[in-house]
Amino acid sequence: MDTPPFSELGLPDTLLAAIEGLGYEKPSPIQALSIPPALAGKDILGLSATGSGKTAAFTLPALAKLDVKLAVPQVLILCPTRELAVQVCEEVHRLGAKLPGLHATPVYGGAPMDRQLRALRMGTQLVVGTPGRLLDHLRRGSFDPSNIKMAVLDEADRMLDMGFKEEMDELLAALPADRQTLFFSATMNPGVARLIQKFGNDPQKIEIQQKSKTVSTIDQSYFEVRQRSKVEVLSRILDMNPPRLGIIFCNTKRSVDECTEDLVNRGYAADRLHGDITQQMRERTLKRFRDGSVELLVATDVAARGLDIDEIDIVFNYDLPTDPEDYVHRIGRTGRAGRSGRAVSFVYGREIYRLQAIERYIRQVIQREKIPSVEQVEGRRANLIFEQLKERLESGKFDTHQEHIDRLLDQGHTPTDIAGALVTMLRESSGREGESIEEDRERERPARPVR
Repeated sequence: MDTPPFSELGLPDTLLAAIEGLGYEKPSPIQALSIPPALAGKDILGLSATGSGKTAAFTLPALAKLDVKLAVPQVLILCPTRELAVQVCEEVHRLGAKLPGLHATPVYGGAPMDRQLRALRMGTQLVVGTPGRLLDHLRRGSFDPSNIKMAVLDEADRMLDMGFKEEMDELLAALPADRQTLFFSATMNPGVARLIQKFGNDPQKIEIQQKSKTVSTIDQSYFEVRQRSKVEVLSRILDMNPPRLGIIFCNTKRSVDECTEDLVNRGYAADRLHGDITQQMRERTLKRFRDGSVELLVATDVAARGLDIDEIDIVFNYDLPTDPEDYVHRIGRTGRAGRSGRAVSFVYGREIYRLQAIERYIRQVIQREKIPSVEQVEGRRANLIFEQLKERLESGKFDTHQEHIDRLLDQGHTPTDIAGALVTMLRESSGREGESIEEDRERERPARPVR
């Protein structure tokens, strides 16, 4: 969709100056279609996937309506997670950089209440937070909703999935009846429809169709893994199907360092890339990765930019990315040039909601897999040895070691015992002893509902 420039959307000059300073050239479709009616005071139902630019689609109209001279809450933005609340607040401050006196306050569970109380008492025009903690502040009287001009529900379907229906109802019911409401959701389900019917005022529907963003030749799956079990599960997956080349993505430099060290200590040919690596070391590592002397590259997103290698068999999301677009970029490094590829993600606890956001963004279901057991890994390792043994026998490229074999036979050992002992020694020298992890003892989690 060809969109008009930001200057034609009706935004004030202060916001246009901030947009220009950030280097944004043209609005995304959801921004171009949502901003004008939102500025006109209409309620909005924006159906658009995560990563489509919807944050600016509601942040810019919200900032345009604020009176920065009035230090009371005027805009309320509900988000499903603390991470998203923080991201939205950061976007508010970036886009509102030319508005002196602007204050946006994030409030969410798991953070000290006294710090949030102090921030709210000092005065803020924009409150961004999760439904549970916002309701706590409403009931305490620390959040005054009486001056709210606009309410935004960011990822409304996800908040309902997380069980925030009652909290959302109570919060919205406490707002002024003449406020403007912007609903943003990746899907239109009965829960979202109920919210709109109850709290919306004939919202204008804006739907952005999203095509699949990942390659069909990439087999995508995930494992439920605790942080302390990740390297063991990673090792088992690698041992079940040893890749020629693989990339392991981590979210932080520290995670890259720890993962690389663990893999090297377990005998894998692994090396690392992150922002603290010098250009000379980076070039040397990439050369070794391309020629196969390094089989596993552990990297951050930024460090892996510009990496162009077609022969990558598998990509691991050792740490699940927070942005679905990063997921697409990561797994796009496998399954290239007509080859098949595999993408594996490690997920645990509330990270499942981030995985669901990724699924909505790519419009594909990512299948859960069972963690291979130690017995399965040992069996697979033995099978690989026998496959290699068969290939060597068929090639004829081996020394018979007849003198040593005859000596063992004379000592009463059978050919079967000799072959079995050799295979066992090979298996022990080529592998490692698997560790017991808590996931081995857990029952299966019930399947997630498909949305």
